[in-house]
Amino acid sequence: MTTHPALAADRVAVVTGAASGIGLAASVKFAALGMKVCMADANGEALEAAAAQLRETAQRPDAVRTFAVDVSNPDSVRRLKESVFEGFGEVALLMNNAGTGGGGGLFGDPARWRRILDVNLLGVVNGIQTFAPDMIRQETPSAIVNTGSKQGITCPPGDTAYNVSKAGVKVVTEALAHELRNIDGCRVSAHLLIPGFTFTGMTAGSNVAKPAAAWTAEQVVDFMLASMAKGDFYILCPDNDVPRELDERRILWAAGDIVENRPPLSRWHPDYKDAFAKFAKA
Repeated sequence: MTTHPALAADRVAVVTGAASGIGLAASVKFAALGMKVCMADANGEALEAAAAQLRETAQRPDAVRTFAVDVSNPDSVRRLKESVFEGFGEVALLMNNAGTGGGGGLFGDPARWRRILDVNLLGVVNGIQTFAPDMIRQETPSAIVNTGSKQGITCPPGDTAYNVSKAGVKVVTEALAHELRNIDGCRVSAHLLIPGFTFTGMTAGSNVAKPAAAWTAEQVVDFMLASMAKGDFYILCPDNDVPRELDERRILWAAGDIVENRPPLSRWHPDYKDAFAKFAKA
């Protein structure tokens, strides 16, 4: 299988939010490629359990290491970087994946809002600002992947705090790609992972079994790796319910609110229901 040049045996992957979901699935895949995997998560107990499971199947169990990290705390992220570089001397892949949900609507609990922004958005910023300069100086093929969300692009009503945080991740990652491509000799690429409906601990709610419409975290990671191999920046994942074509129509409609001077979030406005349905089928 063709892979991004950063994803090679004996190179180092750092994954935040690695105790479950997409982060754990990515850690498993990187270990299967023969990479040294640094798993970081705020939930130390879940992290150790996940790492123990991974070590049972990893090519090199001793190459799987764990780090209790709060990505919203710059000092915690800095200690992670120092430990990784002291232990391995480089980072080939940084996956800023740690996230949390349930921030609520616009008039929701301010404390929950701050926590969502601190983890989902500032956690990504902390990861980039802490790791990217050293990764650039390595002058080796490397990559930074930030986990965004379609909710940060189309912004469906409901969990406004989450939408805002993931919209920020999109903006930050686009800015990162721009910065990297304008540095002479830089060999670090940036990628925005945009999952579809994915069955993880954060999205499962009361569901024990995976809904038919959802992808597994493993499917998302496989799609991510194939997209990275092609050099894609926007890794727009479908799922079992929404094909890429429908995602594209939803994204175009959202942008059209500005261009056409429609009411904001017109996709959910009763006066535009039929117009959107027709547009989506076009």
